[in-house]
Amino acid sequence: MRRLLHPPCPPRKARHVPDSQPPSQIIIAVPKGRILAEALPLLARAGVHPEASFSDENSRALRFATNDPAISLIRVRAFDVATFVAHGAAQLGIVGSDVIAEFGYSELYAPVDLGIGHCRLSVAEPAEMAAQDDPRGWSHVRVATKYPHVTAAHFASRGVQAECVKLNGAMELAPTLGLAPRIVDLVSSGRTLLENGLVEVETIMEVTSRLVVNRAAMKTRSRVVPLVEAFRRAVETQEIAA
Repeated sequence: MRRLLHPPCPPRKARHVPDSQPPSQIIIAVPKGRILAEALPLLARAGVHPEASFSDENSRALRFATNDPAISLIRVRAFDVATFVAHGAAQLGIVGSDVIAEFGYSELYAPVDLGIGHCRLSVAEPAEMAAQDDPRGWSHVRVATKYPHVTAAHFASRGVQAECVKLNGAMELAPTLGLAPRIVDLVSSGRTLLENGLVEVETIMEVTSRLVVNRAAMKTRSRVVPLVEAFRRAVETQEIAA
């Protein structure tokens, strides 16, 4: 029986995408909490104006439109900003240098120091302990912190073995409840430490908020580089005004 030969299929043509199709949306991750108030003026100077509900503390929404249909904002916990951007769920973000150091994501690029969120990552202990203590004599420390990697690396560089107890909040309770005699946490005014009977004994790093970018998005999304430059100009304008 003769087999019927089918003529070869013609080559498939690439589907035409009309020019009117909206571009892929750029998502900027911003942190909840005290940094948000400082970030808003920077966003405005960079030309990004969120919808009114973004500033509503009672709003349960997490994603917000802006004046530019191609840009939206998500409002997440500070520690989560780095993760969203590193994994490409957001293309840009605003996050502290403490978080960048703790996670060490290779996918993150931090091209702009935004000059906001000034604080420090410090070691603190009860005042009565500090009166008789000398950090230069430490060989082993037990600390409560949400920065175990930065903390361990800091003490390792000094030849000190660090036992880190991971906490996500209420750090100041650790010494009084016997969880750990010392803590490593962010310090701004020092008021929280004072009210809980703690004092700073060592500074690990000075902290500011940075603009972070997903490295792949910076190469593939045409809107990302202009946004980075807009933030850079916004910081320069802020410094001149100051």
